[in-house]
Amino acid sequence: MRRRLTTDDVTVVEESQLKRAVAAAALGNGMEWFDFGVFAYLTTTLARVFYPSLSPTLSVILTFATFTAAFVVRPIGGAVFGPLGDRIGRQKVLAVTMIMMAAGTFAIGFLPDFRAIGVWSPLLLLLARLVQGFSTGGEYGGAATFIAEYSPDKRRGFMGSWLEFGTLGGYVLGASLVTILQFALPEDALLGWGWRIPFLIAGPLGIVGLYLRLRLEETPAFQRQQEEASAREAVKTPVLRLFAENWRALLICIGLVLVFNVTDYMLLSYMPTYLTTTLGRDATNGLVLVIVVMLLMMAVIGLGGRLSDRFGRRPVLFAGCAGFLVLSWPALKMVQTDSTPLVFAGLLILGLVLVTFTSTMPSTLPALFPTIIRYGALAIAFNVSVSLFGGTTPLVTESLVAWATKSGFAWARDIPAFYLMLAAVIGLVAVWFTKETANSPLLGSGPSVATEEEARELVAAYADESSEVSQSDWALEYAQSGPIDIVRPASPPVAPSPAEDEPVPAR
Repeated sequence: MRRRLTTDDVTVVEESQLKRAVAAAALGNGMEWFDFGVFAYLTTTLARVFYPSLSPTLSVILTFATFTAAFVVRPIGGAVFGPLGDRIGRQKVLAVTMIMMAAGTFAIGFLPDFRAIGVWSPLLLLLARLVQGFSTGGEYGGAATFIAEYSPDKRRGFMGSWLEFGTLGGYVLGASLVTILQFALPEDALLGWGWRIPFLIAGPLGIVGLYLRLRLEETPAFQRQQEEASAREAVKTPVLRLFAENWRALLICIGLVLVFNVTDYMLLSYMPTYLTTTLGRDATNGLVLVIVVMLLMMAVIGLGGRLSDRFGRRPVLFAGCAGFLVLSWPALKMVQTDSTPLVFAGLLILGLVLVTFTSTMPSTLPALFPTIIRYGALAIAFNVSVSLFGGTTPLVTESLVAWATKSGFAWARDIPAFYLMLAAVIGLVAVWFTKETANSPLLGSGPSVATEEEARELVAAYADESSEVSQSDWALEYAQSGPIDIVRPASPPVAPSPAEDEPVPAR
């Protein structure tokens, strides 16, 4: 039989429910990056707390190595939490990752320093980072999946951009707190107890995030998939389906995540250290400049999401890759000057180009995979790429700069720009092979809209035999039973619209 589109195939998501889902997902991601912001901005301080007997350069490198160690276990966390989220639900797994992330960050605030227990101090720090990394392995893929599956097709880019708004918000909160402490506390107080304060704040933040996530309902796409008998059978072997049927999407995802995270970690995690240790700028001045850049990024990130909904994901991502390829070196040259306005301008250029990724990737990446394996596939591919390329960016860049400087190379300070340009080239290749998904249903799911009126209009549009049925790429995947004939359903096509004061339930 030929499949017909009816209003039962169209998901209508209540606006208030959508906002709660986006807020809860974004807060969890903000919690993750709160830790990153604190760790990145306290790098030189933590180096003196946990590696006081080593040279400044070596202690900073080892601190970055501890930071990077969390990324080693992220793929393991993704391999555990991702498929689990495809089996038992996105909401349950995201609640668990929220608890583990907060606990790992909170524990760092209680660690004794090196002078108290010697080598056990950095080892305990490493253990806490491994807990954070394992839980984070299931965080981004789940949060991006959660928002994508809740969002209407025409607004998925804009709604997804709020995930990275949460990222920047968490990072700004952590970085601002560290900057205030560095400005307000004497050096001895900061090294003695002040550095613990940002980590201890993670406890209350985690409780708030857990409360919000426990109040959420499961995504409509996952609920619909669970109702399908064939989906319940297929979900038993997600890894087999992942590698057998989606290897191309996995490779594309790894390439997209590479350029996204190398540029992200370069600007947000490494630049504060680069400004201080390599360029010798005042620590507080450099931190404030990066924070202001992030605030401006937050102001325009929603615009980037809207642009991706209007013009498509690929044009926005192409613009970002081209921007880093052309502008990385000139922007870094501005950062290397003694002029604070020029330094700020260089950082701002990098930040605004980065917005093309932060605003668009949360809606691009989940759309690469079908519903039945979306969480697992995205979690594994994302974390493999982050672990190999993104999370190692501060460590590798700092090591290369230190080596080149010691060897006397004149271009040593330009290495961050070369690193960004190489990532941009790889990103261009990945975007070239990425299929455009703006304004289209997710693979394995029917259309998703914001109102009952949009549902009626959509069914009527597909019922018109003169419409471009071939544009409906969701059809074959969703039906799983051959060609689909999109026709007008029997009258009445949909129940009368509810009164304005009655909520529209999610289907």
